[in-house]
Amino acid sequence: MKAAGIIAEYNPFHSGHRWQMQELRRRLGEDTPVVCVMSGNWVQRGDAAILEKHDRAATAVRGGADLVLELPLTWASASAERFARGGVELLAATGVVDTLVFGSESENLPALEQAASYLRSADYQTALKAALKTGCSFAAARQRALDAAPGLTSWNTRTRPNDQLALEYLKALEGTGLRPLALPRRGAAHDGPEQDGVASASALRARLLAGEDISALLPGCTIRETELASLRLNERGVLAALRTRKAADFLRLPDCSEGLEHRMERAAQQGHSIDEVCRLAKTKRYAYARLRRLVVWSYLGLTGEDFAPAPPYLRVLATNERGRALLHEMKKNASLPILPRPAAVRRLGPEALRHMELEARATDLWQLCRREPGPGGTEWTQGVRLLAAEGA
Repeated sequence: MKAAGIIAEYNPFHSGHRWQMQELRRRLGEDTPVVCVMSGNWVQRGDAAILEKHDRAATAVRGGADLVLELPLTWASASAERFARGGVELLAATGVVDTLVFGSESENLPALEQAASYLRSADYQTALKAALKTGCSFAAARQRALDAAPGLTSWNTRTRPNDQLALEYLKALEGTGLRPLALPRRGAAHDGPEQDGVASASALRARLLAGEDISALLPGCTIRETELASLRLNERGVLAALRTRKAADFLRLPDCSEGLEHRMERAAQQGHSIDEVCRLAKTKRYAYARLRRLVVWSYLGLTGEDFAPAPPYLRVLATNERGRALLHEMKKNASLPILPRPAAVRRLGPEALRHMELEARATDLWQLCRREPGPGGTEWTQGVRLLAAEGA
C-alpha cells in the first residue's frame, strides 16, 4: 500500500491544508492514503503550537489525512534544513510512503531540483562561506550564492517561503527513493491577509488569540479558547528562564556561537519582553527566527547534545481505519520502531527514552503557555486518537 506523505505543522489546520489533500488525491488517485509528519507542541518559527498536538492531529485526520506521526521536538523546533530532513527521514522510514507532497509558489519542480542539487555541491559551500564573511545573515548569504550560480533560475527565496522549504525537502530526498510532488499554494501568502477563503496560519493564530470566531476557516477544528497557547502567554516564565542563563549556557545551544552567546546573555538581562530580548540580540547576521528558537530552547532547557542526528522512532498521534491498515504494513516494512503509546518507549532503549523524556518536559512547559495553564505529566497519558474513516 503506497501512500503520499506530507510534512506540516497544522498550526492550526485550515482550509488550505484540506485543499492540498484533496488536490493530491485528484492527481494521485482518490484512494491514495496520506501520511502526515506533524510538529508536536513546539514549532519551527520558535513558538508554542497554538493547540495541543493530538488535537491538531485529529483535526488533520478529519481533514483528509489517514495517519499522523509526530516530528520530534528537536527537529520540529529547529532550522528549516533540520526540520525538512527529520520529516523526510520519518516518511522514508515508514516503508509505505513513495511520494512527498509539498507546497510551492513557483510549481517549477525542475528548477527547484536544479537549485537543490547546487545546494548540495562544494561550489555552493565555497560561495556561501564567502558571502557569510561579509557579515550578512545565513539567508542573505544563501541567496547571494544562488544568485551567483551559473545556469540556475534565480528568485528571492526569502519572498517564497514554500519554495525555500521545498529546496530543503529536495535536498533531504536524495537517496530515499521518494519522489516529489509540488502543489501550488492556495489562498493567502505566507503571513498575508485572507484570500479566496484561505488565510495564512499566522493570521489565523493572531485572530484566535484576539478572541475572534474564525471557525469557518478551520474545518473540523474545535476551538476552546482557554486551551490556546503561545509563548507570550507565559512571557514572565520565559524571561525568568532566560535570566538564569549565562553566556556559557547559551553557548551549549545549537546555532549560538561567534559571540552570539554574549549578546543573548546581555539581552536576557535587559529585555522586558521576548520581542525586546530578540531585538536587543539582533544584528544583520542573525535572523529573528534563529533568535526565537534560541529563546525556546533556553526555556525548554535543551542543549546541543539533545539534538541527535536521526529520529529514534515513529510515534503515532492520530489515525483512521485506512491509517490502521497502513500501520499493519509498516510493522512489516518500517525501518524504525513504531510507537503506538508513550509507555512503549521503555522497550526501545535509553536513547529513545531520553527523547521521550525531552518531549514530556517540553509538553509540561507548553502547558504553562496555554491561556489557562494545564497540568504536567500529560505526555505519558495521551493515547493515539482513533477516528472513523469519515471523521470523528
